[in-house]
Amino acid sequence: MNSSIRNLIRILPLAAILLVLTTLPAFAAPCESLSSLKLPDTTIVSAQTVPAHGLTNPTSPAFKDLPAFCRVTLQIKPSADSDIKVEVWMPLSGWSGRLQGTGNGGFGGSITYSVMAFALRAGDAAAGTDTGHTGAPPDGTWALHHQEKIIDFGHRAIHEMTVKAKAIVAAFYGEGAKHSYFAGCSNGGRQALMEAQRYPADYDGILAGAPANYWTHLLTAAIWNIQATESKPAAYIPAAKIPALSAAVLAACDAQDGLKDGLVNDPRACHFDPAVLLCKSGTDSNSCFTAPQIAALKKIYAGPRDSKGRKIFSGFSPGGEEGGGGWSLWLSGSAPGSSLQFLFGNGFFKNMVFDNPAWDFKTFNFDSGVKLADDKQARVLNATDPNLQDFQKRGGKLILYHGWSDIAIPPLNTIAYYNSVVHAMGEKNTASFVRLFMAPGMQHCGGGPGPNVFGQWAVARDDDSQDGALAALEQWVEKGTAPDKIIATKRANDQDPASAVKMTRPLCAFPQVARYKGAGDTNDAANFVCAATKK
Repeated sequence: MNSSIRNLIRILPLAAILLVLTTLPAFAAPCESLSSLKLPDTTIVSAQTVPAHGLTNPTSPAFKDLPAFCRVTLQIKPSADSDIKVEVWMPLSGWSGRLQGTGNGGFGGSITYSVMAFALRAGDAAAGTDTGHTGAPPDGTWALHHQEKIIDFGHRAIHEMTVKAKAIVAAFYGEGAKHSYFAGCSNGGRQALMEAQRYPADYDGILAGAPANYWTHLLTAAIWNIQATESKPAAYIPAAKIPALSAAVLAACDAQDGLKDGLVNDPRACHFDPAVLLCKSGTDSNSCFTAPQIAALKKIYAGPRDSKGRKIFSGFSPGGEEGGGGWSLWLSGSAPGSSLQFLFGNGFFKNMVFDNPAWDFKTFNFDSGVKLADDKQARVLNATDPNLQDFQKRGGKLILYHGWSDIAIPPLNTIAYYNSVVHAMGEKNTASFVRLFMAPGMQHCGGGPGPNVFGQWAVARDDDSQDGALAALEQWVEKGTAPDKIIATKRANDQDPASAVKMTRPLCAFPQVARYKGAGDTNDAANFVCAATKK
């Protein structure tokens, strides 16, 4: 018998003892004892109780005021070349009965602790992984000549994390999670769709944001873009010119959608020709673009094509050019060779396709190169299967979202995947377990001039989350209430949930869009209604 309980018996009457015992948390195993748990291909590195406020990180507000929890770290080796690090965090009290798996960005390489912290504060058990290697998100050098590590990154690490986390949760609480959820954006969105397609029994609800699911063609598009802008010095577009491009796009699109709100509400309805920004003969400035730069812009908006003119991947939609997550970060960089498109495109083809650190992007052929990438890595990295029948049969629910102003992953790609599911499974059938929400003015996973906070991945669960994406997913899974709209918020400071609200807007279940009623403040969601897209 526990010594503290023996002491209670000596000094308290029976009624008081029973009252104390019924209010103590009941665990099947103490946290520290989990270090002896035996799981296949797994070493439990540590299992320790972290007291309330005991985990600190001065660079992230996500770790503020964390409750007491059991922290388990483990190492999983499903292959001889695997080294998958995983952590599982479980609240000592107030457990919701849920397990939330967390996704990764870029090439992975680290556990997304901040998202685990959000889940923990909401009362969920949380699981995270580094996807099988250590490194910064844009770094792909770890993959060179390591196909097993690429498999871990592609899909195996998330699945292993999930299976082991479920076992640890059951061992600690004495019962398994009542519901399991996965949320991720970008590569995390790809991981989310990979779970629904390849491992449909892992999660009850999946939230996939801006999914990089057509990985081999997305990274081909990155090479297309940097060939367009960096093959010749005259075509490079410096960040100083981006504000002029953004102003021209907004002027054209605002005039066409009639709202005059500074947002590109549906880029499919906006027709923008970069040629309007052509510099006058013999001149150049930050307010105009030269002929080689105009040609590069047209290629970027059109998207990559093979030698016969067939589309390889969607181009970027107008909107989102300016801002912290816009073209200056993803397409221009501070100088040629520094943009994220350059780093990710080269990282993929050098280390996962051509296996050659000296490979030159200028030599890429959009016929043979795409075929090689598909032949070598599509099965491992692409999550494009539209047949979600197994996921649906077990009651799984999937919510997709994408920012219309995303300049990292073209938003039309997510619409294309959603439409492929509709084509494969039927419109009515798809609507029974899948929803897609497009966010005007939102850049990659968040940020941008439009409403970009709606309780999605990497957003604090206590910030605009009651009517947000994760809450909607939980309601759908647990109560059968399908979401027809989600309210998104734009604040004065996107990173501060206490800052003033500048705008709210409903995100409508695709293919519906938010249509202004014709009266009232356009910054107020109440003055919009979800309606069919105008033909």
